[in-house]
Amino acid sequence: MKNELPQLTSYSEDQRQEAVNKYRLIAPYLNHQESLKAIAEESGISKRTLQYWISKYQQFGLKGLIRKKRTDSGSVKVEKEVQEEIKNLIIKHKRNSITSIYRKICETCKMHNWKQPSYYQVYAISKTLSPGLKKLAYEGKKEYQNTYDLIHRREANYPNEIWQADHTPLDIIVLNEKGKPERPWLTIILDDYSRAVAGYFLTFQDPSAIHTSLVLHQAIWRKRNPDWQICGIPEKFYTDHGSDFTSNHLEQVAIDLKINLVFSTVGVPRGRGKIERFFLTINQLFLQDLPGYLGNQNSTALLTLTELDEKLSNFIIYNYHHRVHGTTKKEPIKDWNNSGFLPNMPDSLESLDLLLLNVAKPRKVHSDGIHFQGLRYINTNLAAYVGETVIIRYDPRDIAEIRVFFKDEYLCTAISPEISDYTVDLKDIVSARNKRRRNLKKQLDTGKTVAVEVAMSKQKDLEGNSTHSDSKKPKLKRYFNE
Repeated sequence: MKNELPQLTSYSEDQRQEAVNKYRLIAPYLNHQESLKAIAEESGISKRTLQYWISKYQQFGLKGLIRKKRTDSGSVKVEKEVQEEIKNLIIKHKRNSITSIYRKICETCKMHNWKQPSYYQVYAISKTLSPGLKKLAYEGKKEYQNTYDLIHRREANYPNEIWQADHTPLDIIVLNEKGKPERPWLTIILDDYSRAVAGYFLTFQDPSAIHTSLVLHQAIWRKRNPDWQICGIPEKFYTDHGSDFTSNHLEQVAIDLKINLVFSTVGVPRGRGKIERFFLTINQLFLQDLPGYLGNQNSTALLTLTELDEKLSNFIIYNYHHRVHGTTKKEPIKDWNNSGFLPNMPDSLESLDLLLLNVAKPRKVHSDGIHFQGLRYINTNLAAYVGETVIIRYDPRDIAEIRVFFKDEYLCTAISPEISDYTVDLKDIVSARNKRRRNLKKQLDTGKTVAVEVAMSKQKDLEGNSTHSDSKKPKLKRYFNE
């Protein structure tokens, strides 16, 4: 008898799904969880029909529940106005079961003297509604697009053809400059072709045009670490519609550098899946092993932002860049280097500073240099500009040096002798200044400036790591562009 029915795979997907739906109705009875009478009352299907389904299932399995096609298959013998009303009820009442819809249509039919449909006819009509229509009606346009719209995947053919940028709050708690726990933001720029990281920035502040500019500046110019070789001007810069990405300043920068700005569809981030995958990698392979990770409730000793920055830099340069990527099947750093291309670079670092280092402040040139944040910056070129007002531009992540501009022309790079041997974050200065202010009531002023205290602190850290290199260490920090 069982061989008289075709194999289950010979039926259409809709037929097999309909059979599964029938099985789900009779399953509580087969599993001795509910009586047949209760199922009939709840579903509105006659007890006789349910007994027939049970018999067919026990005899033939799932294929016994498949409805045989009739010559009039595909048509539902329900009046047109009743069909339309059933569809309207299904779309309007998204949380209602078919049983509830069946009861409502019966009430409507009584009011209009229409012929009432059976439960199964209501069920059959519900199946004629496309899943896309239900998704649009129940969950809105955005969810419909996320599920059914075609994705246009941008694929780069060579390095620096497309760069992607995005921000995300990291799933880790670290200590801010006040020693309080806080969740940092990560801004990243990724090369679409190789999946290599061109630049990044960690901060406690919400994403802004300034942060984006700083990351783009870092991404374009040559890195101080020779192991991080990603640089150059991208042909396309692909971002979302955040205000920091759509700012007039960034648009002007893109035009000047001949970068084509490309924005993802508003509210549809799926086109940026590559950078989303990178964020997932950061979570799974980097953050999960660190104290303060949100999924690790037992950690007590938290990192500072500077410590997290150092660990993230090492992870990107010496781990992520040398891991075989799951999609490209290549190491990102090798994929970026092995294409045999020369990156398109700006005319000079100074021209890039003028465009992207928009953290600009007017300052007067004194006889002993430029004063900024309690520090003194000097350069021999400043001698001819004593008394003049200049514009300084700087990177908040390292204020050991500043770029000096006079009437929009690059003048020089001035350094602070007090901290020239170290990389000092602006927040380190602010934190040290606040700490010193709190201690003034407890002790006498030692005469040391805040900058000297920060520098001495960093020097002690360095002496702890190395005892034989002090004699060879230059007094002034050397810079790549020099």
